[in-house]
Amino acid sequence: MDRLLAPDGCPWDREQTLASLRPFLVEETYEVIDALARHDVAGHCEELGDLLMQVVFHAAIRQREGAFDIDAVVKGISDKLVHRHPHIFAVAPGRDKVETSAQVLAQWDEIKKAEKAAKGETPKRTLDGIPLGPALSRAQKMGSRCGKIGFDWPGWQGSFDKVKEEVAEVEEAINDNDPAQMHAELGDLLLACVNLARKLHVDAENALVDATLRFQHRFEVVEDLLEARGKTPAQSNLEEMDALWNDAKKVVAARTGGQEK
Repeated sequence: MDRLLAPDGCPWDREQTLASLRPFLVEETYEVIDALARHDVAGHCEELGDLLMQVVFHAAIRQREGAFDIDAVVKGISDKLVHRHPHIFAVAPGRDKVETSAQVLAQWDEIKKAEKAAKGETPKRTLDGIPLGPALSRAQKMGSRCGKIGFDWPGWQGSFDKVKEEVAEVEEAINDNDPAQMHAELGDLLLACVNLARKLHVDAENALVDATLRFQHRFEVVEDLLEARGKTPAQSNLEEMDALWNDAKKVVAARTGGQEK
């Protein structure tokens, strides 16, 4: 990267800024997720390299600003891991032995709070500090944060009932032909589904990633089956494609050893 950014380096790389690199950082992150979803081991390796390049690129630009370099980035995360795992790297006076994942997470949260307090960043509200990100992930983190203070259903049944309640409210908004209310109620339904996923220990973001990929695989089979009939989707109809969809589900399930149902 230093060579690329040198005065006689690559013109394109030298023109980049932290702002111009933002889309690539997001894109490379999702390409890593896509490789994982496809169980593409070689692709996973390659995409991690592309993502790592973005980290190095950002650090290189900051180094030229005199802010920090890649060594500071690595040292920072290494120090953080050591500090937040005292049950592994040190014996903290007065701290009980941590043996379960739940205890680890609780300890992690305590240490993060102490770190923020030391920086004068103590949250004033329950939902302060939840990072922006994919909407499903953010919603799930908000639900988890509220659950920790008791604002939550005791089991999955209450969350499931809430999903059914929101479905009825979406239907009511549709029947009223109220666009604003449809927008709001569909949002509430999505939020209820995310909370149900959390109660069932399902990652909502990854569940949607996998579901979207399944849909793509199945529709590609539908296209192949139509092509064998000398047709394209535009030349077909819903009845025919729906029938082929059931065949496509079986084909994809056979290809993945039953992983996609």
